[in-house]
Amino acid sequence: MTPKRIIPNIIALSATAYAHQAENLSLEYDEPAKQWVEALPLGNGNLGAMVFGGVEEARFQLNEDTLYIGEPHDYSKPDAHKSLEELREYLFKGDQRNAQNLANAKMMSNPFTQIPYQTLGDISLKFEGHKEYTNYSRTLDLTDATSVTTYTVGDVNYTRTAIASYPDNVIVIKLEADQPGALTFSTELRTAHQNHQRSLDGNRINLSGTLADSYKLPRYRVDSKFENPLRFHAILDLSLDGGSVETVNNTLKVTEANSVTLTFTADTSYVNFRDVSGDPQAVCESRLKAIASSDWDTLMKRHVEDYQNLFDRVSIDLGSTGQEHKMTDDRLITATKEEDNDPGLASLIYQYGRYLMIACSRAGTQPSNLQGLWSENNTPPWGSRYTVNINTEMNYWPAEMANLSECHEPLFTALEDLAKSGSITAKNHYNCRGWVLHHNFDLWRGTAPINGSNHGLWTTGGAWLCQHLWWHYEYNEDRAFLQRAYPIMKGAAEFFVDFLIVDPRNDKGWLISTPSHSPENGGLVAGATMDHQIIRDLFRNVIAASEILDIDNDLRTQLQSMVPKIAPNQIGKHGQLQEWLEDRDNPKNKHRHVSHLWALHPGDEINWQDTPELFEAAKQSLNFRGDEATGWSMGWKMNFWARFLDGERAKKIYNNLTSINAVKGVSMRRGGLYPNLFCAHPPFQIDGNFGATAGITEMVMQNHIKTQDGARLIHLLPALPSAWAKEGHLTGLKARGGITVDVHWKDGKVTKASFLSVKDQEVPVKVGDQIKTISLKANTAYTL
Repeated sequence: MTPKRIIPNIIALSATAYAHQAENLSLEYDEPAKQWVEALPLGNGNLGAMVFGGVEEARFQLNEDTLYIGEPHDYSKPDAHKSLEELREYLFKGDQRNAQNLANAKMMSNPFTQIPYQTLGDISLKFEGHKEYTNYSRTLDLTDATSVTTYTVGDVNYTRTAIASYPDNVIVIKLEADQPGALTFSTELRTAHQNHQRSLDGNRINLSGTLADSYKLPRYRVDSKFENPLRFHAILDLSLDGGSVETVNNTLKVTEANSVTLTFTADTSYVNFRDVSGDPQAVCESRLKAIASSDWDTLMKRHVEDYQNLFDRVSIDLGSTGQEHKMTDDRLITATKEEDNDPGLASLIYQYGRYLMIACSRAGTQPSNLQGLWSENNTPPWGSRYTVNINTEMNYWPAEMANLSECHEPLFTALEDLAKSGSITAKNHYNCRGWVLHHNFDLWRGTAPINGSNHGLWTTGGAWLCQHLWWHYEYNEDRAFLQRAYPIMKGAAEFFVDFLIVDPRNDKGWLISTPSHSPENGGLVAGATMDHQIIRDLFRNVIAASEILDIDNDLRTQLQSMVPKIAPNQIGKHGQLQEWLEDRDNPKNKHRHVSHLWALHPGDEINWQDTPELFEAAKQSLNFRGDEATGWSMGWKMNFWARFLDGERAKKIYNNLTSINAVKGVSMRRGGLYPNLFCAHPPFQIDGNFGATAGITEMVMQNHIKTQDGARLIHLLPALPSAWAKEGHLTGLKARGGITVDVHWKDGKVTKASFLSVKDQEVPVKVGDQIKTISLKANTAYTL
């Protein structure tokens, strides 16, 4: 299916009023980037650039979102399902070792792991005579998605401005000097891929190539050969005001120009996960032809209008202590030592998460991967794939609530692909209907279990992603979208109708998921708590969707009968929520995954209103896990503690997450932020950035609990910490039902709340201890 550029039913209460927000929303530095995690990211979903801001040599490291090793490939293993019964018998007997050995031999993917994302290359600009400079500044302005580098050499002031335009699908760099004829430099377009060709013609550099025709990874016994690997093409085009350009070896040399505009675009032969017959050169040339008559001002105008249509919907002010004038890395260092000293930094980090989502996930592009869009090498951490036992989902937690519904679209398009490839895996590995996804997928939409049975044989990745389909419907009330999403959700549910079995180890009649595991913790088991929470949520959402669409009565009845039979959440001997069917949790386990709390967040089955005993047991489990972890794990814990209505604890986790990582003498933590505010696992994973944005939203507004009549409660300031309580606002948030919400507060109490709905509806709102039902009229603002 060709993705459409979807504009959801979003009404901004005061978009223009917040177009230029009071707080400083720029990342600012007074020296060039020395490390990749100091460079500043630009992106339009398809093309990404990391801007280093060097003076003598300026590097722009480049990515294209479909540049993966490999070719169309089915990772599933025919007849793997023939070992399923034997594997289950081992697990029922408690013989985990033989179960894992059998699964590794008979049930894992072919090859044993998936194929990695690649970097494209670099744009290099070299300026002779710029070794000595003053007045250096390097910024990323979140209000218009521009990166600007300025400095002075002698008596000439130089400016470089860079954007990644979504409307035109190009990266554009404008070089300027405040004296005529002062721009003399050389530029090169380079790549680390060996099979490449470069040609220079007038003002243009063409770079084309083919990715490797083989891939080896001894750790996972991978030795793959490819008959039809991806081809790529990139063009760098120069437009000069004054001066001249000439070809020198592999570079273009510009002499004595007044200003220069460099326009870059790239594409691959990827058409879809089954087709790599595209013509990337033709695509690139077509893009540049389309903008041939557009000058810099026109390109910038289109870029800013497109970007601000998304970004300006939300405004945040958590307070200020006058730190905004400092360099961003210095602010991080200060915040690491003085945890409540800079509430404005939290506002910046919140909006940075929204910026990154706009930059790496747009309609028509690939979803946000483990590194979003940005990766500088060809052996990236974890292949820079899509890890769906938490990470990919976390990437999209802010999409609806932070008013960026359109940015969810690439994930939905991928799910349409995964339902196709996953149906083959469901049949081959389990002899089940429907479709299944394990804990990773890649560009080729691999859905089979990878890497090792002790963590890769986990069947609920697709079921979890289906939660995002349901969220998108809930937040936007878009029936046409639900008709599109329902077959995917239905197929995921049908798999588990076939896959769940009655636990033979007792007479309780519980339906359980096996084989499985609690992600990356405890090995292969029969019946992990997280599985059952996700499956119940999936079934309930399919039931609700089928009622709305008035279809599949028989399936609905079947799911309704199965939900109460699925193994329930249990409280163990330590007062904890059990991670497995067996009461074997270790209170000293500090594992980064806290999977058995899924029903607290992002699920809603466990909450303060409906399940108070399980709510307290989940809190005990989280206390056992501790407050420090990897970056993304702390992002999740922020959301957990917000759901526990404990703003001070959520803020403590935020402090841990935003500690600077290994710069200027500050020692490395297990997780934190790099100088460019990228989240450190370590190494860089983008999910923690999105987890932080979602967590701050949950501290200000929650909308997951249902009242007795089934309405979703809008809970204002459920977990606002004292450090942000003095005075502030968070406006333009989304609540379910197509409602836009503005919240203002002072001294920890709501001073004004405004609501705008796409339809007439009655909505319960909780402020403090009081719940009031308000009557909203379509497209009419209501102030509480």
